[in-house]
Amino acid sequence: MNDFTGMEELLQDFLLEASDLLADVDSKLMDLEKSPKDKGILNVVFRGFHTIKGGAGFLNATELVTLCHLTENLFDKLRTDQLQLNPSLLDVIMAATGDVRLMFNDLGRGVQPQRAPQAVLDALEAALEGKEVSLNGASKAAAPAPAAPAVSTALQTAAQNGPDWNALYQTLVGQTPAAVPASVAPPAAPAATPVIDEEKLLQSAFGRRGEDVPGRAAAPAPTRREAEPAAKDNTIRVDTDRLDQVLNLSGEIGLTKNRLTHLRSDILQGRSDPETLKSLDESVSQLDMLVVSLQNAVMNTRMQPIGRLFKKYPRLARDLARQLGKDVELVLSGEETEIDKTMIEDLNDPLVHLVRNAVDHGVESAEERAASGKPIKSSVYLGARQEGDHILISISDDGKGMRPEVIRRKAIEKGLITPEAASALDETGSLNLIFLPGFSTKDEISSVSGRGVGMDVVKTNISKLNGSIVIESEVGNGSTFTISLPLTLAILPVLLLRLSDQPFAVPLSMVREIMSVTQAEQQLISGRPTMVVRGEVLPVKSLANLIGWEESGKSEVGVLMQVGNQSFILTADGFAGHDDVVIKSLDTFRPKGVAGVTMSSEGEIVLILDIKELLGEGGH
Repeated sequence: MNDFTGMEELLQDFLLEASDLLADVDSKLMDLEKSPKDKGILNVVFRGFHTIKGGAGFLNATELVTLCHLTENLFDKLRTDQLQLNPSLLDVIMAATGDVRLMFNDLGRGVQPQRAPQAVLDALEAALEGKEVSLNGASKAAAPAPAAPAVSTALQTAAQNGPDWNALYQTLVGQTPAAVPASVAPPAAPAATPVIDEEKLLQSAFGRRGEDVPGRAAAPAPTRREAEPAAKDNTIRVDTDRLDQVLNLSGEIGLTKNRLTHLRSDILQGRSDPETLKSLDESVSQLDMLVVSLQNAVMNTRMQPIGRLFKKYPRLARDLARQLGKDVELVLSGEETEIDKTMIEDLNDPLVHLVRNAVDHGVESAEERAASGKPIKSSVYLGARQEGDHILISISDDGKGMRPEVIRRKAIEKGLITPEAASALDETGSLNLIFLPGFSTKDEISSVSGRGVGMDVVKTNISKLNGSIVIESEVGNGSTFTISLPLTLAILPVLLLRLSDQPFAVPLSMVREIMSVTQAEQQLISGRPTMVVRGEVLPVKSLANLIGWEESGKSEVGVLMQVGNQSFILTADGFAGHDDVVIKSLDTFRPKGVAGVTMSSEGEIVLILDIKELLGEGGH
């Protein structure tokens, strides 16, 4: 039953504003971990909880009001120096923000939020009374402790006494177990890897269950609630200046249309003097310019800063690093880079995988870093920048890097590639083996990694966005994953090819060169046609063969294509120039290898080809 009948618009406005506020609070909490006495940051977090509390009050979300009120009071004392922030208190605050996010998830489903875990409420109450706190409910009177690096303290405690598995379990699930579950029982040896409650980690960071991440096996539902994935956000915030530009251009197009209508009437009445024809030509040119400007202006309304996505990840990296006993800082750059709103949500899951992999696989443990002479604190860098008509997103770490020979050996052991094929791979090809389904370098499965899912999902999702991903790695110095994406998916520059009288379109971003092709220039190698272009032997692929048509024997045009790491020549009967097209998706029926359709300037239906799909999984 919906608890907000008649308040749907108010609820959606609240969730939109409050979710942004909470994301900003999470980002500021990461800064507080480094500067616990920064009054500016403390004031921002205080105001964030105060604003969320006020909106929740309008919705009668009592449990959310209660949790925010306690947290707000706590930050009021922190900013007035009545309390000092320490690692234990920050853990409690982090748990509270995670529960606020879960309450937002309840509100998104149209139901009143459930009460926060009693351990979190008790810990907040104890902190307000000036007691030392922890999430297991225990508290004692204590002088406010100066802030200390949370991870270093955890490592020191673990080194002396071994990990406190009860405390870890309670920190993750927010409740005291009757008995320590077998999954978090003390390890037989000190070197054992701690078991991570990934469900709690993903809920805290994104307000959803881990099973909602593509490629992951479903996990048991949380005991506290069914945390369903939030509905996809179809709203967009647009700067009023951009809307004013669209409005002005629309007005100018209207005036030009009126001018063309008048000229049309004159021409139909027989006027064909040079002055009338000149006016027609000028008006058509003016309309063309205005339509292009309007198209760009509308596209700008869809562009959003990628920082709105990036600011989710410091919390994810921080929580995972603490649970793994690592000291990791996620450094962001290029947050102001703009990208199409429709792409932002589809980027979330690939970036979650890459950030988690950098923390789990990429950076070493504190002991390994110390032994190799590296600083104990490791860094993961997430940045974005625009280059031409593409956005580049990079995730890099200063960890141990990737060994191509180890990756080849693991791929062979798992039966993903033959020894003969592995021996023929260069370093880049070896690194790309991690994208194969089922690949993992972990010998043991944990709740964080080892199942062999994740990186193949990353590549698949990036490909769906017409993007690519490239790996660079240096042993001992870390790895970098660079994602290249088009600025937008709504308008696509294409090259128009013809088979007989049917036009086809291929993405212009894949086209390196257009050339003539004759049978005399082709030669067979292992039964397959090839051509030599400036000393490079390239395979020749017929567009007719790729789409299952009969060869016309008239193929005279060749297009040198670059798809990922593969170059080849695509032959067709002819080409009809290039254009910027609006893609119309085929929702009910989509033939293999067809990304969508568009309309040519002559009114013909043009099929837009998905070259990667036509080439097949392996790109051959």
